[in-house]
Amino acid sequence: MSHTFVRLLQAHATRRPQAPALREKEYGIWQTTTWGGLLQTVQALAAGLHAAGVQRGQHVIVVGDNRPRLSAAMLAAQALGAIPVPLYQDAVAAEFVFPLTNAEVRYAVVEDQEQVDKLLEVRGQCPLLSHIWFDDPRGLRHYDEPGLAGLDALMAQGQALLARDAGFFERHASQVQPQDVAAMFFTSGTTGNAKGVVHTHRSLLDRAMAGQKFDRLTEREEVLAYLPPAWIGQNIFSYAQWLACGYVVNCPESGSTVGIDLKEIGPTYYFAPPRIFEGMLTSVMIRMEDASPLKRRLFHHFMAVAKRVGPDLMDGKPVGLLDRLRYRLGDLCIYGPLRNTMGFSRVRVAYTAGEAIGPDLFTFYRSIGINLKQLYGSTETAVFVCLQPDHEVRADTVGVPCEGVEIKLSDSGEVLVKSPGLLKEYYKNPAATAEVLTADGWYCTSDAGFIDASGHLKIIDRVKDVGRLRGGANDGAMFAPKYVENKLKFFPHIKEAVAFGHGREKVCAFINIDFEAVGNWAERRNLPYAGYTDLAAKPQVLELIRECVEQVNADLARDNLLAGSQIHRFLVLHKELDADDGEMTRTRKVKRGFIQDKYAVLVEALYEGKAQQFIETAVKFEDGRTGSVSATLALLDAKTFPAQTRKAA
Repeated sequence: MSHTFVRLLQAHATRRPQAPALREKEYGIWQTTTWGGLLQTVQALAAGLHAAGVQRGQHVIVVGDNRPRLSAAMLAAQALGAIPVPLYQDAVAAEFVFPLTNAEVRYAVVEDQEQVDKLLEVRGQCPLLSHIWFDDPRGLRHYDEPGLAGLDALMAQGQALLARDAGFFERHASQVQPQDVAAMFFTSGTTGNAKGVVHTHRSLLDRAMAGQKFDRLTEREEVLAYLPPAWIGQNIFSYAQWLACGYVVNCPESGSTVGIDLKEIGPTYYFAPPRIFEGMLTSVMIRMEDASPLKRRLFHHFMAVAKRVGPDLMDGKPVGLLDRLRYRLGDLCIYGPLRNTMGFSRVRVAYTAGEAIGPDLFTFYRSIGINLKQLYGSTETAVFVCLQPDHEVRADTVGVPCEGVEIKLSDSGEVLVKSPGLLKEYYKNPAATAEVLTADGWYCTSDAGFIDASGHLKIIDRVKDVGRLRGGANDGAMFAPKYVENKLKFFPHIKEAVAFGHGREKVCAFINIDFEAVGNWAERRNLPYAGYTDLAAKPQVLELIRECVEQVNADLARDNLLAGSQIHRFLVLHKELDADDGEMTRTRKVKRGFIQDKYAVLVEALYEGKAQQFIETAVKFEDGRTGSVSATLALLDAKTFPAQTRKAA
């Protein structure tokens, strides 16, 4: 394969220069960038970056939401042989220090004043940072900082260079080879500092094209780019595959307009982590609780039909005529309008990845006619390792190895991967590279799993998180915390959960309520509250959450393998878990070890059988200020159920 990102851009611009490449919503109106126009922007930016001193092999950080000119800046850097490094736009300033110093960054392209302020705040700790260019000039008119300028000025500088040297761009683009480094992504860092994952043009584009072939993607697809560009999942779907397929990527106006923009665009190809699907389901359930009694009865009646026959219809399995008619009526009255409300009327294939999705949540979307599938991969594998073929979609697997991928299991049950999409290395970290890449080319995923009889991979949990209960009636029983947490998060009233149990005789859990969903529930019952901490402590709310926990326990009791993982005791935390407080990664993955240490007094109180426990917790606000939240938490017992032995079919 001889492709590079800039060569793909040139191919699209040559073959169909007037076709839309990117759309951006600005002031409520969608603005279109054509492939031909994008190439001109990239040429001007590349020349401007070169004039400013950007050299082959240097790193250029890119920070902001999905914006056409930020994507163009990444392409411009790649055209020079430089390496774009997207960083999370919601990170606080201090989180930029490590990647900036680790990658010896001199140049930054950012979206707006917010990101400029962060970089200026840490500039003293990052003395190499000499140039910062911004896309949106609002609020920056009176800034007077050395090396700070707008992208318009950078492009003007580049256009002047191109006027003097017409062959500049092609000369540099022709030097870029598939084996060259194309981008670096910093992992979310659940333990310690993040690591810079180095990928080549070949590794990223090989996996993008494997996904394109698997799902028969074409240039007619519509994609909504609303997740952080620094997350490799977003980067693959809205950058690598965008250039591989030539489809249209749409950038929302802001995070608050994503729901509206989703409905306006009606994407055909959609990608989101489980938390997004959880949030959508929560919104649906809130609206249904506010509906009339007749609408609620209709909804629950037809959702029961959908749950029974919808997945079979989606998978092409035989369904009786009467059930087909019931489902068609449900589609007319409930499922179709629901898909339209969510913005999924045109979705041909939707993927979820990033972490395990709860089986109930997964089945809900497939039951209403959305072709939601799971994929398995990571930053180090350029995302695509396993995919679920149509008509072979199951909630408990992540699919089969896609083209070019080999999978095997270590003696400990760890999943090992060999793929053309593997990372080149961890930047400046040979020890970490040697830990994950074996001498014969296998990548150690740190995930525990197995391959079932049909050739599908089933992931149980992270190897380090899968544990065993010790002592009591469940001595030696397997404990998979993520599986338990996902079942809890299916309920619209539960936003996050953290389960504990390894080395203990029983399982206990922390729970975060969903403030919007529970607040709506409380208001309908005339239950006053003064904020999250007050609402989370209400006895009525605690009983609501107890009901959810006990429903999960009843479900776990039906699985002999995981019946011992039923939750015996739980508490509702007094604050939401937050990335700014170090409790989650920027991709909203729970840092279980950090939480266990930070809230050790609560963990021990649960296991000691206490009825309540005082806790005071330091918190960090968005503006950088710090404070504390304190509360006396109720520690509650939950009903558990005997394991149910399944009868043979």
